[in-house]
Amino acid sequence: FSLDSHKMTLLELQDYDISADKGFLCDYNADLITLSGALATARKIAMALPSILPSGRVRQYLKDNLPGHANEQEWQKEISSLDDHQARMLMVHYSFMVQAYVWGEDEAPEILPEKLAVPMCCLAERLGQQPLLPYSGYVLDNWAKLNNDGDVDLDNIYMIQNFLGGQDENWFVLIHVAIEARAGECLALMKPIVEAIENNDADSVTDCLNKMAPVWGDIIDIFKRMPERCDPYVYFERVRPYIHGWRDNPALPNGIIYEGVDKYAGKPQTFRGQTGSQSSIVPTMDALLGIGHAADPLKTFLDQLHIYRPPSHRRFIDDVRQASTLREFVKSSGNAAMIDGYNHLVKAVSDFRTQHLLYAANYINKQKRGAAGNDTEVGTGGTPFMKYLKKHRDETSNNLLPY
Repeated sequence: FSLDSHKMTLLELQDYDISADKGFLCDYNADLITLSGALATARKIAMALPSILPSGRVRQYLKDNLPGHANEQEWQKEISSLDDHQARMLMVHYSFMVQAYVWGEDEAPEILPEKLAVPMCCLAERLGQQPLLPYSGYVLDNWAKLNNDGDVDLDNIYMIQNFLGGQDENWFVLIHVAIEARAGECLALMKPIVEAIENNDADSVTDCLNKMAPVWGDIIDIFKRMPERCDPYVYFERVRPYIHGWRDNPALPNGIIYEGVDKYAGKPQTFRGQTGSQSSIVPTMDALLGIGHAADPLKTFLDQLHIYRPPSHRRFIDDVRQASTLREFVKSSGNAAMIDGYNHLVKAVSDFRTQHLLYAANYINKQKRGAAGNDTEVGTGGTPFMKYLKKHRDETSNNLLPY
C-alpha cells in the first residue's frame, strides 16, 4: 500500500484476483482443470448429481461412493498439494455435494457425514471461505466458454457443475456470470478515479464516470433477460431449494454437525446460504460512490456476508472504501458535468436494486409457500429479503447529489 497524506492507493486489479474483461470471475479455464486419484472420483460423483438427485436417495449414494481418508490430517495433506485452480474447482464440486446431501431429500439432516464434512472444511480453510456453497462456487468459478476465443457472453458460456441441470438452473447462474464479466470494465476504472482525485483532475474523474454509465446500462439489460429462460415457478421449486444455508433457516434451527472436523468438536455450526448479495459488484460500487447503509439488523446481515466472499475480493471492497473520496470530491466541486456523471451511477445502482427487488417478488415472494427450508418470506441467506432489498434500494436513491 502506498500511504501519502493518509491516502491509500489501490493495487493493480490482478493483485485482487480481478480482471478488466472478466471482473470477479475466475480468470482461468475452469473446464480444463484436472484432478487425479480419489479427487477425480469425487468430481465424477459430483457431476452425476443431476442423475442421482431425482432418486430421492442421494445421501446413501454419496456415503457409499465418495472416497474417504483415515483422518482429517490426510485430507489436509491431499488438499494442500493442489494448486489454487484445482482447489477452487474442487470447492465447486464438494460444495454442490454438501448442498445436495442437506437439501436433496425431504427432511434436512442434523449431521454432515465425515466424507463430505472433512474435505469441505479443509477446502474452505485453504481458500479462506466458509464450508458450504458460496457464490464463488456457484457462479464465479463454475462456468466455461463454448468457444475459448469468444467473449464471456450469454451465447458463449455454460455452467459446469449442476444440481438438477436444465435450462432454468443454467440460465439463472449464467445471467450472473455475464453480469460479473461486464462489470469488469467498471472495476478497472476505480483505480484511475482514485488517482485522478488525488491529482485534483476533475476532467479525468468526469470522463471515468461517463465511461462507467454505459457499462451499467449493459448490466441492467443483461439482468432483465432473466425471465427469457428461467421461469419463476421452476426457479422456486427446482433451483432455489438447493442453495439455502443453515443459519436462520427454520428447517435447521440449530445448524449442522460437521462430523470428524476437529475444530468444531461435534457442535452444530450455522452458515448463511449462497445469495446474489454475496456478489462483490454492488458493494464495490457502494464503496466507490460513498453510499452507506443505516445501522440496523439488515446492515449487520450485509456486513456478515462479507466473510463469504473470496479474501482477495473482500480486500478490494475494503481498499476501495478506504481509498475513495469520490462523493466528497464531486460534492465540493460544484462541477455540473461531474455531479451528473456521479448521479447517473447512483441511479444505475438504484435501478439494479429495483430490478432485484422485482425478481425477488416474482420468483420467490409470490410463489406458493414452500417447505420449511424454502420459505417465501426468507431469503437463501436467511433474511426477510423484501424488506432488506427495499431498504437498500431507497438508501441508494437518497445519495443523489443536488446541483
